[in-house]
Formats: sequence, structure tokens, C-alpha cells
Amino acid sequence: MKLILALALTVPLLALAADADKKAKPYPLATCVVSDEKIGGDPAMKPYTFTHDGQEVKLCCKSCLKDFNKDPAKYMAKISAGDKRRSNHGRSAGFRPI
Repeated sequence: MKLILALALTVPLLALAADADKKAKPYPLATCVVSDEKIGGDPAMKPYTFTHDGQEVKLCCKSCLKDFNKDPAKYMAKISAGDKRRSNHGRSAGFRPI
């Protein structure tokens, strides 16, 4: 009975977590926000993607996560600035997302 109750409470929470990831703002940069390496540029490094405060974040590799976690506000500001540049570029140059 306890197992059924635990499952009944857990399943809706998992659904909420999945919905939160779907609504994350897409990552606007082509480079790692920590190292400035091109995402996927080195086949030996596997890119690491996660969501932070509703924003998708892509790093060139999982080892950059340590630096990101030291000062997430710094890196989130870089992402935000990149998103604004992309938006401004789109208005002036006719950029349309795929």
C-alpha cells in the first residue's frame, strides 16, 4: 500500500519536471559559455546540456560544469547577452529561427 501511495505521488512530480525542461529557453550561443570552445567542435569531448533557472545551458564538456557552478550568475549573464545579440541581429538582418 505504501508503495502504491509513493508511486502515486512521484509520477506527477516527474511529469512536472519533464514539462519544465520542455519550456526552457533555448541556448542562444554556438560556443561553451565557460570555455568559449565551439559546442561539438572537438569529437573527443561530449557536450553537456542542462537547464538552469528555465534556461537551457550547453557546455563543451561536463568538466566545465564545475566552473559554471562557481559563478552561475556570471555565465547566465553571458547567455542573456548572447540571446539579446541574437534577437537584435534577427530584427535587423531578417533572421528567422528554423
